[in-house]
Amino acid sequence: MASDAVYFVLTDRFVNGDTSNDQREQGKAKGDAFYTFDRPVPGAPAGKHDNIGYLGGDFKGIADHAQYIRDMGFGAVWITPIVDQPDEAFTGGEPAKWGGFWTDGGKTGYHGYWGVNFYRLDEHLPSPGLDFRALTKTLRAHGLKTVLDIVANHGSPAYTMPVDQPKFGEIYDGGGKLIADHMNLPPDKLDPNNPLNAFYNRKAGIAQLSDLNENDPRMLPYLLGAYQQWIDQGADAFRIDTIGWLPHTFWHAFTQKIREKHPGFFMFGEAFDYDANKIAEHTWAENANVSVLDFPLKQALASLFEKPAGDFATLAEPLHLTGGPYANPYELMTFYDNHDMPRMNAGDNGFIDANNWLFTARGIPVIYYGSEIGFERGAAEHAGNRNYFGVEGIAAAKTHPIHAALARIAKVRAASPALQRGLQVNLELKGDRAAFYRVYQHGGEHQLALVLLNKGDAPQDFAIDAMLQAGRWRSALDEGAIDVARGSSLKTRVPGHGVQVYLLDAAVSDPGLLAALDAAMAGARRPQ
Repeated sequence: MASDAVYFVLTDRFVNGDTSNDQREQGKAKGDAFYTFDRPVPGAPAGKHDNIGYLGGDFKGIADHAQYIRDMGFGAVWITPIVDQPDEAFTGGEPAKWGGFWTDGGKTGYHGYWGVNFYRLDEHLPSPGLDFRALTKTLRAHGLKTVLDIVANHGSPAYTMPVDQPKFGEIYDGGGKLIADHMNLPPDKLDPNNPLNAFYNRKAGIAQLSDLNENDPRMLPYLLGAYQQWIDQGADAFRIDTIGWLPHTFWHAFTQKIREKHPGFFMFGEAFDYDANKIAEHTWAENANVSVLDFPLKQALASLFEKPAGDFATLAEPLHLTGGPYANPYELMTFYDNHDMPRMNAGDNGFIDANNWLFTARGIPVIYYGSEIGFERGAAEHAGNRNYFGVEGIAAAKTHPIHAALARIAKVRAASPALQRGLQVNLELKGDRAAFYRVYQHGGEHQLALVLLNKGDAPQDFAIDAMLQAGRWRSALDEGAIDVARGSSLKTRVPGHGVQVYLLDAAVSDPGLLAALDAAMAGARRPQ
């Protein structure tokens, strides 16, 4: 996955490509508390809006705009879970309200994280001739891999309903047989001797969600069968939701079984924690042995790029280039916001600077849909974070400065093995300036990249001589080139909120750089 920057789509909120699968009448017959399409969040201030119902985004909306995603320089699309969801709005829990968090009353499964049948495709997503297999095939034809979001920790909301609702707190197998039922009981009232109850833990998890019992011998085979089915239909990688809520032993068994059939299958987990030592445990071979979303670096990135006076020096520690806790820091998924937190609250230049960093520094970049225009910047969940983008957003992107700058640097990364997989050696991280090497040498392929970043308003002059190798360094962003003699420096000017990447396709020969690379390689991975 290192070569494939990821565009993250909350499917229902991207583009409604097929209105015939909107299910606009779903739940209406039972009254206002149950309908599922277009449920505005109450309490929105004037000029603001959010929605907890379905809004129509589907596979066709993604397929129709796959080239738009590819043209920005992405190599993969991460989509939210595709499995069957309840057919009504949830009537239990605390009512969702403007800015509320983990308040699910009145909410629907538009996001996909309330699985009921993990073997069945939710009816809001496919169109005639465009099921999941056809979607992955279409994306692949556009040069895009499919990253499928999966859930193993929980199912749908399961209790506190005034009257038990169909599908909520229930799970069905591939043949449609009911295998688990919470029966609208609080977790501590579940009967461990009832097989339908025993599929769940007798402790409360997130909100009123049914908490899957990892100790039940039926659970792991059920999930493996379901998710291997989706791999067979074209999923190229998994994003694992709430990985930290299940024990390491479960994930170790799960990932081993997946890779027995699909060697090298790439997975990354969501451990929503800003402590690198905690989230790193999931990357270790004895545990899940997966990548993770880099929340500690996300925190530093948002803090840096939301404030014009931020200092690049704050990124040095959370990079963990050497001596860090991760199995491999270079395969971490780097990002500055997502669907579970406020979108980055930066100006256009802040987004441009953030993207210039993400697509040149270590890690695999992940961009949340709409960030290419600063969509709903600063908005939290239930306050606009997941609003509908639509063809209007895509049209706006085509003339937007953030989009133009993003596509420019993303295409540079897509063409450079050094930026995708190269070791990083920092030269300068201070104030508005950053300079570092990315160096890739493997299997006879050699590339050095010199990255220069300026997040200030005024142009910055750089004169790089440290560990600089002689040769003809070509700009990856324009037609320019600089010939560097042995012992001299590379001098260039980087415009305000700009980036420059110089490439040298040659084996490393500079003694200082060779020593730095040896140290970078030796210190990058956690000792096994």
